[in-house]
Amino acid sequence: MKPITAILPSAKVFWGISSFQALAMFRRGLFYAFLSIYLRYFLGLSVTETTLFATLPMVFNILAQTFIWGRLSDRRQLRRTLILWGEGCGAVGTILIWGAHILAPTPVTSGYAIILGLTIVEIFWSMSNIGWSALISDLYPEKKRNAILGYLTSIGGLGRLAGIWIGGLLYDGMGLMYDGWGFYSGILFFIPAAVMLVSMLPVMYLPEGGIGKDKTLEIDCNAECQATSIRLFWVFLTAMVFINFGRNGVMTIQSQYLFLDTGFAVSSRVLGYIFNTETVAIICFGLVAGRLGKRFGDGQTVCIGTGFAVIYLLLYSFTDSLLWIYLASWFRGMSDVIILAASYGFVSVLIPAERRGFLFGLFNATLFLSWGVAGTLIAGPIVDLLLHAGFNPGLAYRAAYLSGLVMVTIGLLILVFLIFIMLPKFADYKSGK
Repeated sequence: MKPITAILPSAKVFWGISSFQALAMFRRGLFYAFLSIYLRYFLGLSVTETTLFATLPMVFNILAQTFIWGRLSDRRQLRRTLILWGEGCGAVGTILIWGAHILAPTPVTSGYAIILGLTIVEIFWSMSNIGWSALISDLYPEKKRNAILGYLTSIGGLGRLAGIWIGGLLYDGMGLMYDGWGFYSGILFFIPAAVMLVSMLPVMYLPEGGIGKDKTLEIDCNAECQATSIRLFWVFLTAMVFINFGRNGVMTIQSQYLFLDTGFAVSSRVLGYIFNTETVAIICFGLVAGRLGKRFGDGQTVCIGTGFAVIYLLLYSFTDSLLWIYLASWFRGMSDVIILAASYGFVSVLIPAERRGFLFGLFNATLFLSWGVAGTLIAGPIVDLLLHAGFNPGLAYRAAYLSGLVMVTIGLLILVFLIFIMLPKFADYKSGK
């Protein structure tokens, strides 16, 4: 019997998935693009403290995703159900977070109310993350996954483009209010919550996913071969830790850096333009990510995307010109979509179908944790320590970008060793050479 992943879904299923992706990226761009500067400049948290909004929620997201929802997904083969529950809980939780932060007695405690509230919400929100990751592999054959992820990321980029643009307008009430008004008034909490509820509608019409107890999987890899595949998975995971932590660890401080009065001193609208330069690159290159993977192979394509990340970090580390910042954002967008699509396609081949829930949880961890953990442990402390020592603020932020550059370079070296040395030996072993 053919495996379930060999049956290509209808166009209706794809547009259902892509509609959800567009709405999800819309509310993320709307909410998260400006949260860091709200915490830093309106509520008065330190640089390191502001990174906690990405660290603590993502740590609990990954713990729940890997050890609770991932195992539940594998045991019950639930995908769509987890997405629906995750989005519903996220919508209710987002409203409660706004109320808690308004009722807090001081600005700093308001900031921590947001951080701790997001931490609790992410425990339940992670149901959606693991359900979505596993569902794509359930529905699409391995040769299609890179292209599908590219298309979905491109479509999601349209939602992100609109979300960041609207978020930039609402952050200061379209210039009629004060910086931070959008969050304090609640509108930047209410709109994302409403979007989460709306995004559940297209998901309701998707198949549940899962392998199915009445299905059998055709494999061309025995037990020893699968064990070797898992070992390659761990090496790849190590490379992705360095690559994702290096390129994403600076994102929680990026808007603060661009907002600096002694630096680029951009407004919320200009910040939105910079972020959306990245978004346009995501949209454009999402359409060709599958072709790159098909021509060069998913592993080599991850290397290409990582090379673009190196260029992005180099430009942010050394430029004084806003024009180069826009170019760096373009390279970041190319890097994001290529790494996302190609790494997913590559790792989905290494993961046995019956273990997708748990192992995809670990793979997702390298991305989700990279936004906060690297910022809290590396980028944020570097900036705070240098500021405390009396260094120029712009130089302090640039030092954080240099640390990210070192990490990405280490990850690229590990990836090159895996792709060009370890993987060919594994291919020879499978072919009996």
